[in-house]
Amino acid sequence: MSRPDERRFPGSVFGVGSEPDARFSLANERTFLAWIRTALALVAGGVALETLGLDLQPGLRLAASIVLIVAGTVLPLIAWAGWGHVERALRSGSPLPSTIVGVVLAVVVSVVGVLVLLGVLLR
Repeated sequence: MSRPDERRFPGSVFGVGSEPDARFSLANERTFLAWIRTALALVAGGVALETLGLDLQPGLRLAASIVLIVAGTVLPLIAWAGWGHVERALRSGSPLPSTIVGVVLAVVVSVVGVLVLLGVLLR
């Protein structure tokens, strides 16, 4: 008979170590879901920026929209990987890994801000 952890997806996460305190796993899941909401907001912002046709320089508006949509598309993949790394660390009793999600998101928002600012100034 297989262990209960072997039937859980993904096995590469749940097959490691022992079951941690449920509060920590649930907090990790809430963090993952927060990144998913952020990704949805990025996609929605990119679509809205282009769809509303604001009075911005069109090329810069399109570039900002594309950056937002691409970031919103890639962020869930980064968040999934981060969730897995943290869950494996919790299960093995290892120190929690660092994450690059915050830095990536800060760069994306800064780039979009500069593009929109230039779009306003150069219209």
